[in-house]
Amino acid sequence: MPKYVMLSTLGPDGSARLRENPERLREVSAEVEAMGVTVLEQYAVLGQWDFLNILEAPDEVAMAKVATTLASRGTLKTMTLPIIDIDAFIEVLKS
Repeated sequence: MPKYVMLSTLGPDGSARLRENPERLREVSAEVEAMGVTVLEQYAVLGQWDFLNILEAPDEVAMAKVATTLASRGTLKTMTLPIIDIDAFIEVLKS
């Protein structure tokens, strides 16, 4: 199944909600999983982005649904990138 990196940054409302309820991170992960996308790993990030998530989705349409649904709340902005396993990438380059 394809994997994706989703970088996200919180807006003021998102930061306030997270401060009030840090467990909200787990709740959002459950919502993402309910949309058919698996959360493989999550990290808090220092710098331009607040979070980095590694996700597995059936296809780019499912991933677009997650990104659009999360962004529509107005509490965060995301950038989603498809990722390729290094071993698979090496094999493609060899052929």
